[in-house]
Amino acid sequence: MSIWEALAVFAAGVGAGSINTIVGSGTLITFPVLLATGLPPVTATVSNALGLIPGSLSGAIGYRKELKGQRRLVLRLGVAASAGGFTGAVLLLTLPATAFETIVPVLVALALVLVVLQPRISAVVQRRRARTGTITRTDGGPVLFGGILLASVYGGYFTAAQGIIYLSLMGMLLDDTLQRLNAVKNVLAALVNSIAALFFLFVADYDWTAVLLIAVGSAIGGQVGAKVGRRLPAPALRTFIVVVGTFAIAQLLLR
Repeated sequence: MSIWEALAVFAAGVGAGSINTIVGSGTLITFPVLLATGLPPVTATVSNALGLIPGSLSGAIGYRKELKGQRRLVLRLGVAASAGGFTGAVLLLTLPATAFETIVPVLVALALVLVVLQPRISAVVQRRRARTGTITRTDGGPVLFGGILLASVYGGYFTAAQGIIYLSLMGMLLDDTLQRLNAVKNVLAALVNSIAALFFLFVADYDWTAVLLIAVGSAIGGQVGAKVGRRLPAPALRTFIVVVGTFAIAQLLLR
């Protein structure tokens, strides 16, 4: 790897760490750069997963204030995220590289629609609960658990835009602010990346230079993203999610 390629990978790591903390889809920055340096797709995916762990942890720490009072929820959904991340990592090494290419843009597009409509849908749900006297569940029930599990399978496989899917699911099924949900999303993403990366360490090929460059860059980016993301009001954060998600869909379709 030349010095210019190394700088590009490092810069991509900073960008990915920032974007992942705010919304997700940082892999769409690092993955093309790793491919451009000559790494095979699977090696690039594995190296990216390993490198993004510090960024995920950094982002989760940056959002620690918003995590207060959410320990039970994080532990419950963390079980689903861990199981899904491990399954996705196994699938990455067993399925054809194009296995998810058709379904992923559809999933991201659906997630974006849910993110946009979430305030209206939540209002309708709240009114219906008020009329029927239904108690609001604070954990999302089995639907959210299953959704996080499936989203994490995808996350362990590729990771791009999994944060958007997490936010759309939690926004629909939990009565909480977008910033607090974003904090939970960062913890779940860190779990998925860590579980998948630990598996890859023992069974897959990776490039340590790329891993270290992305790791340092994403750790810096995670703190930057936390500072920026926490200051965004809900409408601005929602708009940012849609913009990033739309770019993600375009890049996935044009790859």
